[in-house]
Amino acid sequence: MITRQRRKSPLSQLWVPLLAVLFLGYFGYHALTGSYGLWSLDRLGIEAETLKAQLETLKAERAEIERRVAFLKPDSLDADVVDTEARMSLNLLRPDEVVISFGAVQHRP
Repeated sequence: MITRQRRKSPLSQLWVPLLAVLFLGYFGYHALTGSYGLWSLDRLGIEAETLKAQLETLKAERAEIERRVAFLKPDSLDADVVDTEARMSLNLLRPDEVVISFGAVQHRP
């Protein structure tokens, strides 16, 4: 009967801790430098502030549009408002009207 004797290598006891250190190093590196890592928090904070400011601008614009639409509802319909809005959007006049222009823009921005 032949038996083979093997010597235990010091590396055979180190492969599990070495593998654990490699995994921790890999995930630790990406936790710091990744696109959502710790070093990107300031960039994400600036982007969040920019988006909040843009949201406030859009909310104000929407409130203005809702206010203008409220005048066009059937229960509060005002003929002057309808006439003004139609003229501004179509940029048209009646044949019997005279326009005196002072160089101002004829439509709203």
